[in-house]
Amino acid sequence: MDQKKIGRFLKTLRKEKNITQEVLAETLNVSSRTVSRWETGTNMPDISLLVELSEFYQVSIPEIIDGERKSEKMNQETKATALKMAEYSKNELTTEKKKIISVFLMIFGIVIIISALAVFPNESSWGSIYAIIGGFILTAGIYFRIKSVLLKRRSRILCVAGCILVLFGIFTVSDYIAVTEFHQVPRFSYEKSYGENMVVHKTLFYTVRQTNPGTKDEKIEVLK
Repeated sequence: MDQKKIGRFLKTLRKEKNITQEVLAETLNVSSRTVSRWETGTNMPDISLLVELSEFYQVSIPEIIDGERKSEKMNQETKATALKMAEYSKNELTTEKKKIISVFLMIFGIVIIISALAVFPNESSWGSIYAIIGGFILTAGIYFRIKSVLLKRRSRILCVAGCILVLFGIFTVSDYIAVTEFHQVPRFSYEKSYGENMVVHKTLFYTVRQTNPGTKDEKIEVLK
């Protein structure tokens, strides 16, 4: 802290007010000799008088202590920094909300898929419909989750496409296992044709024939 510089600054401020040391001393209820010591840098005003000087000269206490006014450029930079910090804080909050929403969507999508596969029988088309809806919701959650991580749009699209392929693979494999191991009709068939005591289920990769449906002689086989 440069007391001489502070003294010169106080003197400049007094002259800008166009008042004498005696007038300032009377205003602050001190002696003119005290004001003179301030302005020569011999002594420093105590804290309570610093507050009064700050209010009287319309400057900040840090400016008095530094012995100079802060430039307009510095004030603008400080203001700009404050605005950027506020914007950054807002963006952080928005990002956090997006993370929460994405996690909720992923969990909700998984719950819908599991519920659809567990609640609805394979014969019901509602199971496949809700499972696909759950898959879309899960994919949307994954997309929002990776959006802040993968900046390139192409990378995000490839990632989402990969997720869709993985879900498609899971649905296809689980369906095939249900047919071959548990003798159930395929859930994700795109076409059904009915004959006498027979239903043919067509999927993208194989065809299943269901004979005597709903009876004890029911038979389900994958056609070669």
